[in-house]
Amino acid sequence: MTVATGSTIGSIVADLEISRAWLVDPGSGREGPGEIVVTDGVLEAVTWLDADEADGIDDAGVIVAPGLIDLHVHFREPGNEEAETIATGLAAAAHGGFTTVCLMPNTTPALDDPTVLARVREAAVASGSPVRALAWGAVSAGRAGQTLAALGELADAGVVGFSDDGAAVSSAALMRSALAYAGALGVPIVDHAEDSTQTAGAEANDGFVSTVLGLRGWPAAAEETAVARDLAILADVVRDVPGARLHLTHLSTAGALDLVRRAKAAGLPVTCDVTPHHLALTDEWLAGARRWAWEATGDPWGDGTSAIVAGPYSSSLRVNPPLRSVADAAACREALLDGTADAIATDHAPHVSVDKDVEFGLAANGISGIEPALGVVLAAVDAGLLPLGRAITLLTTGPAGVLGSATGGSTPGLVEGAQADLVVFDRSATWTVEPEALASRGKNTPLAGRDLPGRVLLTVAGGRFAYEAPGD
Repeated sequence: MTVATGSTIGSIVADLEISRAWLVDPGSGREGPGEIVVTDGVLEAVTWLDADEADGIDDAGVIVAPGLIDLHVHFREPGNEEAETIATGLAAAAHGGFTTVCLMPNTTPALDDPTVLARVREAAVASGSPVRALAWGAVSAGRAGQTLAALGELADAGVVGFSDDGAAVSSAALMRSALAYAGALGVPIVDHAEDSTQTAGAEANDGFVSTVLGLRGWPAAAEETAVARDLAILADVVRDVPGARLHLTHLSTAGALDLVRRAKAAGLPVTCDVTPHHLALTDEWLAGARRWAWEATGDPWGDGTSAIVAGPYSSSLRVNPPLRSVADAAACREALLDGTADAIATDHAPHVSVDKDVEFGLAANGISGIEPALGVVLAAVDAGLLPLGRAITLLTTGPAGVLGSATGGSTPGLVEGAQADLVVFDRSATWTVEPEALASRGKNTPLAGRDLPGRVLLTVAGGRFAYEAPGD
């Protein structure tokens, strides 16, 4: 690959030529060797090379793809800027190859009012980042789960949908009303599927590993019963409100994914996403194993592989929903392959040290995951478990489909004449996850010290450079 740039990071527009790269265009379903030219921030030319021009170019080298879209991030501002600000979150997104992110509303105050949305937008503009910051509004006032927030006012102000993420919409009656109102407004409800009556005091996935470690079990049924309830309500509401849509975020169990699979087959308007950590990690990591889910057996102590290489109970692994079993991780991969899962979303959840560097059961839930996300997904690609084109689709057109018109109605792709929205990464180059080197203020990652494939070289958002790798 050769790259020529006529601008530097922070310029208003990007001028860029990339030759002899592998292009992945999920909008058209095409991938192959090619070249691109960006002039004044516009994708001026996309040239696909013939076989006789493409000697030495393959999908194991430099990849050019549309900018990635993350449906689920927590940037903590307003209220907890020590953990993350809009500016640091957008910088982290750009480092990870993301050009559009959707902020969750569990801020302080909650994003349940247009004035809070205005503050978020002002912070995004002030950051100077070209990465687009979209936002989910809260389902309930104060995210307290008692009464609906001002959904109409929030929709008019430009939220992309509604969620009480950080917690489930625990009231079935409130969920019914929310689906109906949001459906009439043409946007989805995003639910964190958890029956909290089954997870009170829970610490880790209920199974062999948690039993051996003496951690209180978090049953798969807590997720699955919540999914079943939401789908039953959706089936009822959609008869009267055809625009009702439900998105289930960070699903993690085989049973929950199978419920969505059957609901889709029945024609229900439901979508879902899976996180990179539920795809690639398992509860074995709590015991001190550090092997990818597709290499794990479920018994890190007794399978003869010397899997234990780190100390147990690392609080960086405490997430909600918890890291699940080997079988559940395999179900996540199958759901991504067969279309049951529509997108990969990071659930980027940065925390300050005082909230994570404590006893496992007292640690805040969450992984600072937006920067290593692409590398984790590419590890699955390199293992032959996920085709590269499908992986890019799940990070671009998949989430765009969930958002619908919120992305401007265009499908992410390499389209001549469109404003450039691109990520360029090198599959042949690895990078080491060094927490202190992350752009995010959240350093809470279980991947510290791990080499990941797919070093991001450039991110161009809205025609402007958002990230350029040092030395390139």
